[in-house]
Amino acid sequence: MRAVFVPVLLVGLAAASVAGAQDAPPADAPPAADPAPAADPAPAADAAPAGDAAPAAPAEAAAPAAKPKKPPYSLPWQLRPVVPGNVARLDTSVLLTKPKGADSGGTAIASTLLFSYKVMDNFAPLVRLGYVTYSPPELPAPAPAGKSGSAFLNPVLGGLYGMALSPEMKLGLFLGVALPLGSNGGDEPKAEKAAALGTGMAARRYMDNAMFATNFATVFPGVGFAYVASGLTVQAEVTVLQLMRAKGKEVEKDSSKTNLTTGLHVGYFVIPMLSLGAELNYQRWLSSPTVVKPGTPPTTAKMEAGAKIRDNLSVAVGPRLHLRAGESLWIRPGIAYARFLDKPKGDSDTESNHIIQIDIPVAF
Repeated sequence: MRAVFVPVLLVGLAAASVAGAQDAPPADAPPAADPAPAADPAPAADAAPAGDAAPAAPAEAAAPAAKPKKPPYSLPWQLRPVVPGNVARLDTSVLLTKPKGADSGGTAIASTLLFSYKVMDNFAPLVRLGYVTYSPPELPAPAPAGKSGSAFLNPVLGGLYGMALSPEMKLGLFLGVALPLGSNGGDEPKAEKAAALGTGMAARRYMDNAMFATNFATVFPGVGFAYVASGLTVQAEVTVLQLMRAKGKEVEKDSSKTNLTTGLHVGYFVIPMLSLGAELNYQRWLSSPTVVKPGTPPTTAKMEAGAKIRDNLSVAVGPRLHLRAGESLWIRPGIAYARFLDKPKGDSDTESNHIIQIDIPVAF
């Protein structure tokens, strides 16, 4: 107890000595002049009592509350996003096909490159380019050997407008135009390029027909709805394509034709950096172009062949990573396996088809 009391007493005596020294007048200081009488202070209007004085403002203003994080959005495989953004996206589909009885299979590789940039919070114009290569399967004799071919696709110009109908519901409105600038257009097409365009269309599961119809200019509006909450994304989309012949009158018998594409995507985030997505896609010719007509005169075989290619149903499933590479830079690579569910591409008795899609979007 004494060990504590003595230091405390010494500190108190030192503080008292310092206070007394500060209060004492300095030595030899002249006497202070009599101060002038102070004027009576004016009464303050409505002065509040001292006890009711407002507390002093804090030295630092309170920091604004942090915005709640948006729920993660699962990017579709073949459908368009409903959220516009600054994106560069390389999307490649590889079709592995082998007709029954073929000595070896064929391969079609269709790649598209998309750029979009937001000029407004809710609107982003975009441009999309494409290229396809095709190596045909080796068929048994006496079938002639096919030649490999490649072709540029029609470029697409468009824009996506997105809005939030509620915190969970999102709406995306799209309008696109495919320009007839792709390879092999006109009245003298090459067979190997035509085969590459036709097989590449199948590699994209007939969801990008406007880019492969190089004799046609196409206008295609579309609408998509998405529910995004708690790591879950459910999105549906419908697009109508109106194709108008711009060249190749001797080759293309149809002056115009109408196509419909639609799909349903379901994605879920297993962990923040990994999502799983499944997608069902359907395309149908609303008009009756030459390729689906029964012919003149109509035959049963032609009617069956036309019915098979009028519409297509396919499915894709796969994982996607979500990697942050900077303050506002995200890389979301994904890989999906896809198959046709109906004839002719889904008929395993006549042809084996497998599709691998590798999608690499970069958002900035």
